[in-house]
Amino acid sequence: SEKNERIKALRRQPDRQKGLLCGRMAQMAGAADGTVEERAEEDQREERKKKQEGKNMDSKETRERMRTGRLYYESGSDLGEEQAKCLELLYDFNQTRPSEDEKRQALLKEMFAEFGENCHIEPPLHANWAGKNVHFGDGVYANFNLTLVDDTDIFVGNSVMFGPNAVVCTGNHPICPEIRRKQAQYNLPVHIGDNVWVGAGAIILPGVSIGENSVIGAGSVVTKDIPANVVAVGNPCRVIRPIGEEDRKYYNHGVEIDIE
Repeated sequence: SEKNERIKALRRQPDRQKGLLCGRMAQMAGAADGTVEERAEEDQREERKKKQEGKNMDSKETRERMRTGRLYYESGSDLGEEQAKCLELLYDFNQTRPSEDEKRQALLKEMFAEFGENCHIEPPLHANWAGKNVHFGDGVYANFNLTLVDDTDIFVGNSVMFGPNAVVCTGNHPICPEIRRKQAQYNLPVHIGDNVWVGAGAIILPGVSIGENSVIGAGSVVTKDIPANVVAVGNPCRVIRPIGEEDRKYYNHGVEIDIE
């Protein structure tokens, strides 16, 4: 009957209201999801912008970071031209003839931050900045294939000797894979004291200091500071003994020193 139909219609009304309510809630959820997605996209854009700004830091900031141990992207700076000019001088030095000692000395004094008296480097020399950040005292001798990763300062005292294929490195890279993929770098200075002997093939890593008179054995990898007046060898390089009176009397397994 008509009365029964009205009763059924009234009973169905809450279901319709419930359906409308669910529809409205779904629309609101969709809008919320859209807002979350938009915010996520905006965050990603900001992150990309920050990273790009990092890669495009100006040369002044890059120079500052190169000298203070902070991360930087050299590829994003405008230092390439300056470095290329340095490397042109390095190329000229490496092409000199053995008889052109005066020319070699003039080039080295131009290339290095400091280059003392009576220093001698056997070509070829390898250096990121051709010695621009390297400070040599007096009487330094470097045998063939010295490599200087001189992205920041390398300080070398008086009367230091480098065997062939020695490496002094100031540049380092972070472990983090994401920024390392973009060639992020940081630098730590190296200090080598007076009268140190760095053996053939030794590698001195960023931030290391070596005290005066010490000997670094051939093939060593110096990862930490070495004190003065010791013999240190190995990978990693460790102190094996102090330099004592016996070393002032004898050399080469007990052969007596007969010169002054």
